[in-house]
Amino acid sequence: MAIVGVGIDVVDLARFEAVLRRRPGLSARLFTPAEAGLAHASLAARFAAKEALAKALGGPGNLAWHDAEVVSESSGRPLFTLRGTVAARATELGAVHVHLSLSHDAGIASAVVVLES
Repeated sequence: MAIVGVGIDVVDLARFEAVLRRRPGLSARLFTPAEAGLAHASLAARFAAKEALAKALGGPGNLAWHDAEVVSESSGRPLFTLRGTVAARATELGAVHVHLSLSHDAGIASAVVVLES
């Protein structure tokens, strides 16, 4: 196995919440219905995860937000469900394992993504 991509992103929680309040339709554009009902800190971490994933995939502009969904195992461990444009780009890069770490504390949400072949 080899690393084929790495991405990291951070989100200011207060600013993210303010943007969601100002633009109510944004949440539906960025998040799947399963994600959309979560608390703002969890949404910010998921937004950071999707941004980090896009960076790990090389940042192609044709990725659809809903094609990367952050889900949680029963243990609470986050992982991605990939489909459509995002799954196609991961396949193109030879990525078969997607590692995801999320955090939110002290007013910041962060995410790290590592893609392995």
